[in-house]
Amino acid sequence: MELARAGTPDGQAIEIISADSMGVYREMDIGTAKPSAADRAEIPHWCLDLVSPDEEYTVRRYQTDACAALENIASRGAQALIVGGAGLYIRAVVDDIDIPGQFPQVRQDLDADNSTEQLYSQLCELDPVAAGRMEPANRRRILRALEVTLGSGKPFSAFGAGLAVYPPTNFRQVGLRPPRPLLNERIAKRFERQLAAGLVGEAERLYHRPGGLSKTAQQALAYKELFSYFRGELTLEEAVELALSRTRKFSRRQLRWFRRDTRITWLDADLSEGDGLRQDMLKAVSSALFSQV
Repeated sequence: MELARAGTPDGQAIEIISADSMGVYREMDIGTAKPSAADRAEIPHWCLDLVSPDEEYTVRRYQTDACAALENIASRGAQALIVGGAGLYIRAVVDDIDIPGQFPQVRQDLDADNSTEQLYSQLCELDPVAAGRMEPANRRRILRALEVTLGSGKPFSAFGAGLAVYPPTNFRQVGLRPPRPLLNERIAKRFERQLAAGLVGEAERLYHRPGGLSKTAQQALAYKELFSYFRGELTLEEAVELALSRTRKFSRRQLRWFRRDTRITWLDADLSEGDGLRQDMLKAVSSALFSQV
């Protein structure tokens, strides 16, 4: 928001494109920490509230929506700023990666009667490269890999081979790197704010929502754990602690993902809770993103 308010050094207006895989869902506001209505009224935001939470939303669809937003923003002489932590969403746009199609019947058949362990074993046989890139307990990713491998006749890893290569790109990329203890502290305080803002009630409405949630939306951190609380599997305190633990782990996985991309300029961001970017940091980010080569 501070970068967008300042504009580019050349005086271009800046508009924000969200790269949050859960921010695309309507009704999921508090738990996804969406920008406030005031922020969105002040600065145009794209790729938020695109679909109902009972719809599946894919990387390929995000690629289409984000590229359309980029064209719209450029057509008005403004500058796009893509912000978020969904690494595959960002790579889909930055590198225009080839994304495999969907094979719903294949997926349905796989999902019907197989344990996650059985699915992972099958993936190890059919595409050991893809199996080696994911956790054996991540049923959603394993199912997707098998769906593509069986449905397309090509190994899932053949589509993702480009993810190991970081070709030249016209996009400038900057990563802010706070100290780990500070990041954990900010994660905890953000969750406190979300609870105070009514996260439990929002999650309960979604839990009882007619039509339910898509499998993708069900995986959203905080909601997933609170759903276990509503089912009586966890106490509220246990659900909150589990959500915090998983969020901290997820932040580490995000960092590992982005660290592999040598095109990213990393800036240490020793931020205090409640503070925005210091002016020197704001200038450093702006320079890394918008300076003339």
